[in-house]
Amino acid sequence: VQLQASGGGLVQAGGSLRLSCAASGSMFRIIDLSWHRQAPGKQRERVARITRAGSTDYADSVKGRFSISRDDTRNLMSLQMNILRPEDTAVYYCSAAVQNTRGELTFYWGQGTLVTVSS
Repeated sequence: VQLQASGGGLVQAGGSLRLSCAASGSMFRIIDLSWHRQAPGKQRERVARITRAGSTDYADSVKGRFSISRDDTRNLMSLQMNILRPEDTAVYYCSAAVQNTRGELTFYWGQGTLVTVSS
């Protein structure tokens, strides 16, 4: 399974970006999808998660500004980021919990996409 993240870039504070993550390869079922980020000198943190049922949860720092979605027909996940702040600057990674036909879960990571928010 490969995850390809895209959509990062440079944006001014208050602006918006939309990140996408495309999954490919042999998959029986994608369970949870998440976006994480890692700022320079900081630990990686999860910012948003969406379950197969469509339930979502967000880090407190992005609630009300970020929105995660998924399209299982196309194996796509997106993160709409609005009202961006300089502190949102980080490398953003998508991850997926994928189930095989035996019910076993494996976690995969995308390669990361850089988001830079200027003040």
